[in-house]
Amino acid sequence: MSQELKDSVIAAARELGFAAVRVTTPDAIGPAGDRLRAFLADGRHGAMQWMETTAERRADPRVLWPEARSVVMLGFSYAPEHDPLAILKSPSRGAISCYAQSKDYHDIVRGRLKQVAAALARKSGADVKVFVDTAPLMEKPLAEAAGLGWQGRHTNLVSREHGSWLFLGAILTAAELPPDQPEADHCGSCRRCLDICPTAAFPAPDQLDARRCIAYLTIEHPGHIDEEFRTAIGNRVFGCDDCLAVCPWNKFARASSEMRLYHRPETVAPPLAELLQLDDAAFRKRFAGTPVKRTGRDRFIRNVLIAAGNSGDAGLLPLIEPLAANASPLVRAMAAWAARLLSDAATFWRLRARHLDGEEDPAVRAEWEREQPA
Repeated sequence: MSQELKDSVIAAARELGFAAVRVTTPDAIGPAGDRLRAFLADGRHGAMQWMETTAERRADPRVLWPEARSVVMLGFSYAPEHDPLAILKSPSRGAISCYAQSKDYHDIVRGRLKQVAAALARKSGADVKVFVDTAPLMEKPLAEAAGLGWQGRHTNLVSREHGSWLFLGAILTAAELPPDQPEADHCGSCRRCLDICPTAAFPAPDQLDARRCIAYLTIEHPGHIDEEFRTAIGNRVFGCDDCLAVCPWNKFARASSEMRLYHRPETVAPPLAELLQLDDAAFRKRFAGTPVKRTGRDRFIRNVLIAAGNSGDAGLLPLIEPLAANASPLVRAMAAWAARLLSDAATFWRLRARHLDGEEDPAVRAEWEREQPA
């Protein structure tokens, strides 16, 4: 095993803006595979069926690529400049998770990762494969095994230098590199990330039920969002930073100068009034190149309507009513829900009479038929 080769990989990664780089072995994933199987058996992955279909490869990197001898784990900081939770005090504006306020991190990290991998392949003569959150690879347990950090109580990676703000990338290589020591758990008795969760998505420390997670509900969940979660969503229209933002280790993280290069101002605290007016073309144009675009206009407007209903701003009603006739039942249902919360009795009954007749979708009809809150 070549320390010189490893040192050259670390140097290349640093030059390309990676905040952390360490090495582990494919068999260092430990009990993570068993935890994944238990997570899937309990149905906590929700509608993310791809996690089931790739479970065996995900549980063991050697199944994914038998020739792998070493795993280079890299961290790219996206530590924000400002408190991500401050936006929650402005209910007429949309809260977009800070990771999505820039160009899509897959595009940023993948290109740089390929350059590091290419340098490794040239120097070693060994094959390499690159992964950035899109392949069946358990990056967080591997990052912990490599010593980049440890999986905190919120199940995300925590670093002593970079807090909870690391994008992870992996290079699998047929070359043998000296592995690093894993990082110890430094959470202690802290429960801040668990206690702040608005929807109680953590059944226990180190366990996540995605079906209750606002990030999952607003990004991955394809259907109607259950009423029990809507008030808790507040004005979060894409993702949720709460459990990450309260981590005490964030105090050591410096704002990412690299992510600042790709910052998209239009994703920061956009007024709900603007977002409610986005048709598909306008949505695609506004969020082109960002993670927000991947969720699709209808899901996004579903989320915006929930935020509008929670805003207490009756001035949004003229923008909500046209969405009650939208082609998407996701949008129509939440338009009805938001209208019910923001209207006085006379206005709501007028809207209901206008839109309930002829509505064939049972979920949308159910929203119009609910009683107004007292």
